[in-house]
Amino acid sequence: MATIPGSAKKVIAEFPLGFVATVSPQGKPCVSPKGTFLVVEDDAIAFGEIRSPQTIANLTADPHTEVNFVDPFSRKGVRVRGTATLIRRGEDAFEALIGRWSEVWGDLAGRINILVRISADEIKPLTTPPYDEGASEAEMIALYKRKFAEIYP
Repeated sequence: MATIPGSAKKVIAEFPLGFVATVSPQGKPCVSPKGTFLVVEDDAIAFGEIRSPQTIANLTADPHTEVNFVDPFSRKGVRVRGTATLIRRGEDAFEALIGRWSEVWGDLAGRINILVRISADEIKPLTTPPYDEGASEAEMIALYKRKFAEIYP
């Protein structure tokens, strides 16, 4: 197990939209965004499944997954690779954890059918190529603030 560093916890808390990579039973890659991620332990993250039957089917067949989180302004993030455990509504573990989703997302937590806990086996940072060329985080944030302002005036 890998310990999730503070910088990764911060990205996940501020930008809880994680892109979950799985493999279908036919061996095809699948990626699906999930917007209810929380860090649940120092070595685990989890999301609340609301309408993700294909992701659940894929994880049932093969629980190995990778999740990417990205701050769209700094263009930095984290990838978490691990093994998923499905915790279904009605199980003791579900009841022990669901309160955390209620605190963060309120009534949306009532729509969660399964909590998908992912043990963090490997954690790696994500950055964009301009950092390789000396761009600063402040420059990247300013650039993407301008870009987003053009898209959403």
